[in-house]
This record gives sequence, C-alpha cells and structure tokens, in this order.
Amino acid sequence: MARRRHSARGPSQRQLRVGETVRHALCRLFERGAIRDPELAGMSLTIAEVAMSPDLRVATAYVLPLAAGETEREAAVAALNRIEPALRRLLAPMVSLKFLPDLRFVADTRFDRAGRIEALLDRARGSADGVDGDGA
Repeated sequence: MARRRHSARGPSQRQLRVGETVRHALCRLFERGAIRDPELAGMSLTIAEVAMSPDLRVATAYVLPLAAGETEREAAVAALNRIEPALRRLLAPMVSLKFLPDLRFVADTRFDRAGRIEALLDRARGSADGVDGDGA
C-alpha cells in the first residue's frame, strides 16, 4: 500500500484542483449510469473526496454508498477497485491530464466517526446536566 506523503502544509493547490476534477468526473460517471456492474446495480454512491498523491499518479477516492450497511460498503469498495481499469477508460476522455492517475477506492468512514463523536458529546452533556445517560 502506498504511503501518503504530505508536506507540513498539506496538499498543494494542484493536488486539490486535480482531485476535484477527478471527483467531478467520477460523479458524472455514477450519475449517468455508465457503470454496469451487478454488485453496484441500484446502489447510490457518493464520492466525498479524491486525494491525489504528490506526483499526481494515484487518486484515492473516498466512497460512501448511501443507505448501505458495513458489508454493502465493503462490497461496493471491492467492486470499484475490481473495475478500476474500466473506470479509467471511461474517465480518460473526461479529464485533460498528461497522465491519468491510478484509482484507489476506500470506504469513507468520516460520517460514522462524526456520528459517534456527536453521541459521545450528547452523553457527556447529559451527564454534566445531572441526567443519567439512560434517560433516568
């Protein structure tokens, strides 16, 4: 697995711009139903972010299947990584880059983490107010 190397300042403007270009192109592919895979049929996918490597050769797309459980999420990510060559062929005419990056798909768990943090904060606020976490 490739290590992500970022400078202390974070990704460059070029990395951010190319990542957004790739994200928009992938979203258009998903929107118009250009992907014909049985594991992805009927699944609504959201791409929250595309992070580019410093040399712009690898694009890591953070994918979130809507209304899907953990097993469906992992199956969708595996299916997307499996059909990566076909996605690159469809993506090539949509983006104008010297080199089309390799695509890596990763499940986006930020929303899950945010929900857990919010629940913990709610529980802490409740106990600070003298209310037990069980509602008693």
